[in-house]
Amino acid sequence: MAPEKIPNVAPAEDLACESPAQAASADPSGPDMTTSRRDFMKAGGMLSVSSLLGVGSLITMSEDANAAVEWAEHFQGNYRLMTQQEKAEARARLERRYSAEYGKRVVVDGTEAQEGVLMGYALNIRKCIGCRRCVKACVAENNQSRGPRPGESIEWIQVLRMERGGFAEEKMNHGYPEGLGIQVGGNAYTPAGQVLEGQYYYEPELVPEKDATYMPIACMQCEKPPCVKVCPVRTTYREPDGVVVIDYNWCIGCRMCMGACPYWARRLNVANPVLPKEEMNPVTHYLGNRPRMRGVVEKCHWCMQRSRQGRYPACVEVCPVGARKFGNLLDPESEVSLILARKNVFRLKAEMNTFPKFFYFYD
Repeated sequence: MAPEKIPNVAPAEDLACESPAQAASADPSGPDMTTSRRDFMKAGGMLSVSSLLGVGSLITMSEDANAAVEWAEHFQGNYRLMTQQEKAEARARLERRYSAEYGKRVVVDGTEAQEGVLMGYALNIRKCIGCRRCVKACVAENNQSRGPRPGESIEWIQVLRMERGGFAEEKMNHGYPEGLGIQVGGNAYTPAGQVLEGQYYYEPELVPEKDATYMPIACMQCEKPPCVKVCPVRTTYREPDGVVVIDYNWCIGCRMCMGACPYWARRLNVANPVLPKEEMNPVTHYLGNRPRMRGVVEKCHWCMQRSRQGRYPACVEVCPVGARKFGNLLDPESEVSLILARKNVFRLKAEMNTFPKFFYFYD
C-alpha cells in the first residue's frame, strides 16, 4: 500500500458555534460534565413517553447547540446498523461538537473498508531496539488520554523488555537438593528471555540495552476475535478489511472484552480523558481515533483514519529501524505477504485459536 496524503475532507455541515465548550473534568472522583448513555437511558426508563417527547422538543428548540447534539446521540443506533444517511448525520453532529470543544476544524471520516483488502501487520523482533517511538506516535495520532495521574494515561502499544541471560558452569552445583540438581537445576533462575513485572515502563539512557531484547505488543486484529464474542451489546465487531473496531457510543464499559483478550490490548477510560486542545489530532475516523469519553473501552485499529486513505499507521512511519511492516494480505506483492512467504514468522499465543493478523518474524 503506497503511502499517500490524506485528502482534505470537508465536514458534512457548517461548524459554526457560538462559544467553545469546556472540556470535562479529568478528576475521576469529580462530577462528570456529561451524562453517560447508560445513565441517561436508565433515568429515561422512569419517564413516560409524553414526558420524553416534551423534553425532546424543548432541548431541540434550545439555543445551546451542544444540548441538541447530546440529545440526538443518546438515541443514536448502533453504527454498523445505521443507514448511510444516519451515519452521515452522526458524523456531522460529532464534527460540530468536537470543533467547538477543541477550537479547530475537526473532521470525522466515515470511509468504509475497501473491497479486496485484508489488512495485515508484521514486526521484526530482531530489529526492534525498544525506543518506544511507536508508543508515543500512537498516542499523538490517536488522541489517547495523556494525563499525569493514574488512570489518565493510556497507551495502546506496549513494548516489553526481556532480559538477556546465560548459563554458567559454576552454577551447576547450586541445585536442589544441594549439589544434585535432581529437582531444581543450578541455572534455574537465569533471566534469559524473562519478562519481569513493570518491564514495559523501563526508561534507559540509551537503547538498545546490552542486556535486553524487546517485544512490542498491541491489538492483533484477530480473525477469530474473542472480544467480539463476549461483548453483550455488540459494540465491538470485525470490519470486512479485518480490523476489529469499537462503536464508542454503544460501549457500556463492562470490560468483558478486556477479560477475553489474551493480548492485553484493550484499555478502559476510568477517568475523563485528558486531551489538550492544542495536541488534539483533528483528522479522525468515527470508528477510530475520534475523542473518547469516560467509561468506554478503546484499542488499536491500525490508524484507520490513515490506512483507509492509503497511508501507513503512525507506528510504521515513525519506526527508526524499519522493524514494522504493513500491507494487504490479499496482495501477493505487498510487504506483509512477501514476509509471510519468505521469512520465519510466528503468531503470539497461537494455541488460543484467535488467528491474529499481526505476525512476528526474524531474519
